[in-house]
Amino acid sequence: MRTMHVLVATDGTLDPELTAPLVASLAGGGGRATVLSIIEINRNMLRDLRSLYGERSVERTDQDAEYVGLQPDSSSGVTADWPGDDQMLKRYMEDQTAQRTSSMVGALTIAGVTAEVVAREGEDAARAIITAIGELEVDVVCVGSHGRGLFEGVLGSTGTKLARRAPCPVLIIRS
Repeated sequence: MRTMHVLVATDGTLDPELTAPLVASLAGGGGRATVLSIIEINRNMLRDLRSLYGERSVERTDQDAEYVGLQPDSSSGVTADWPGDDQMLKRYMEDQTAQRTSSMVGALTIAGVTAEVVAREGEDAARAIITAIGELEVDVVCVGSHGRGLFEGVLGSTGTKLARRAPCPVLIIRS
C-alpha cells in the first residue's frame, strides 16, 4: 500500500478523535501528516494601536515585554516604550499554534501517524492552505466543515473553497 502525506488543516475546532483514524487510514503504514493552522493577525489594528500608543501614556508597558520573556534594556533592543511587534506576534503565533494543534498531534501520534506542525499567518485560510499544499507536497487535505469564520455563510466555507480549488483530493470532515 502506498504511503501518503496528509495535510490536516485546522483552526482548533476539528475533532481529533474523529479525524485521527481517518488520517491514519489515508496515510497508510509509514505515512505522515502535517497539522496546519492559519492564524489571522490584523496588521491594521497593530498600526492603529501604535498610533494610539504614541499619543498616550500607558502605565506598566514593561508587562508586554515580560509577556514575551524580555526585560527592557539596551542589549535586547526592548524599551519601556514598546516591546516590539515582532516579539509579541511571535509569542502570539506560538500560543495559538499550540492551542489549535496539540490535541490533534496527540491523537495522530496515538493512531500511529508521524505528525509535524506548521503554522502560517494569513487572512484568507483557503488561499494559505492551497499555497501550503504546493510547498509541502501533500497528497490529500483533511479539513473540518465548521470553523471559526464569521462570514462563511455569505462568502463560502474554507472547505468549499478548497474542494473547488485544491490541486489534490479534499476530505471535508463534518465537525
